[in-house]
Amino acid sequence: MKTNACEKPKFRTAPPALPRGEGIMDKRLVILGGGESGIGAALLSKQMGYEVFVSDQSSLKENYRNELQYAGIEFEEGSHNEEKILQADEVMKSPGIPEKNEMVKKIRAKGIEIISEIELAYRFKGNSRIIAITGSNGKSTTTALTYHICKKAGLSCALVGNIGFSFARQVARDPKDFYVAEISSFQLDDIKTFRPDVAVLTNITEDHLDRYDYKFENYIRSKFRITMNQQPNDYFIFCEDDEVTMNYIKQFNIHSKLLPISMRNELSHGAFIKDGDMYIRTGSDYKMMSVFDFALKGKHNQYNTMAACLAAVTMDIRKEKVRDAVQDFQSLEHRMEYVSTVRGVEFINDSKATNVNSTWYALESMTKPVILILGGVDKGNDYSLISDLIKEKVKAIICLGVENKKIHGAFGKFINPIVNTGSAQEAVQAAFHFADKGDVVLLSPACASFDLFKNYEDRGDQFKKAVKEL
Repeated sequence: MKTNACEKPKFRTAPPALPRGEGIMDKRLVILGGGESGIGAALLSKQMGYEVFVSDQSSLKENYRNELQYAGIEFEEGSHNEEKILQADEVMKSPGIPEKNEMVKKIRAKGIEIISEIELAYRFKGNSRIIAITGSNGKSTTTALTYHICKKAGLSCALVGNIGFSFARQVARDPKDFYVAEISSFQLDDIKTFRPDVAVLTNITEDHLDRYDYKFENYIRSKFRITMNQQPNDYFIFCEDDEVTMNYIKQFNIHSKLLPISMRNELSHGAFIKDGDMYIRTGSDYKMMSVFDFALKGKHNQYNTMAACLAAVTMDIRKEKVRDAVQDFQSLEHRMEYVSTVRGVEFINDSKATNVNSTWYALESMTKPVILILGGVDKGNDYSLISDLIKEKVKAIICLGVENKKIHGAFGKFINPIVNTGSAQEAVQAAFHFADKGDVVLLSPACASFDLFKNYEDRGDQFKKAVKEL
């Protein structure tokens, strides 16, 4: 569902100017990273009167290079000009660049403030309202469903962040009254004033520990930053059934209205599921619909649906509109996406499962014997979390990664076969070889993708192509 920037600039004349921030004129903003967030930030900051310089250590995509040239924005690619970068008044760092990057260390050492793209966009979003969604798992589905509900209700809204356009690009080119934003921990790390009207934290499980000094608490604190600027009239939606969230929530001084979701407890406010029905209570409001009406199936998607519906209700969207949207929502590409059935073997693309907990949810929902395609770039994975499900449901494991020793070590004692493959085509052919009629081949890697693929979308696309070629 990731949207690529258009090959041609949207405006043939200069886009309408937004109100300039006080003191912005001639302020020098350096943007590190020329991906979607970096280019969106460059376009917005140029439009707002900043002096802008974009620096990317790699090569830029052609469409992004064209956009910068058309907008008259100075840029470099293939290297970092240290002298130019360290002359910045402020630096916008793309979320993919870690703190251990040498250029980032030099910027920090000089005392230059570093912000994220969502922080920049927030400065110029005007009176628009923001629903911001983060979490280790389920955030993309929750974000997409929330947007679908808002769109179906007729709101002027945009889907931004990790899916859709970057927040900054949307503000610059096509501002809306509402933004539904998927926000990663990396984006939250460099916010200063960013304040969502509704913040959603789906859950917290171990992920990206390589970026947080392999300290789970650092990652947890990053996720809770989504609440740090909220005020009493804002809302914070969180999962009361998530142990990590509940163990840490009292450590933060949260000022917003707390709206929990649960499948275990009946709540006086928030959302809960009881006897197959979902109840939503906000203030004196009381709404209900059956979980059998949810388009998204599986226990994990019931949590996602509760969070999205609760967020929508805070925007005063009518129950009927919420119900209609929940019933006709289509799941995301690369997230438990049915691909095809070949000679009685079903193929499912869950390439977006880039951590162990995501794979746990995928396996938990399986009702047929599974051939599991697993592997990629390990981010500090603890495979013991899925050992019981693999023992119960998995017949064979197909490794799809450059380094697979950890997977063999975790499951080799009780799964046979475990085979190594070096491409999506090899993985699909091997999985099909070991599958019998009535089995499911599940691509749910539990790992990042960039050892063999450009990103998880590329991994999923190559998987689907290989299935169609069987």
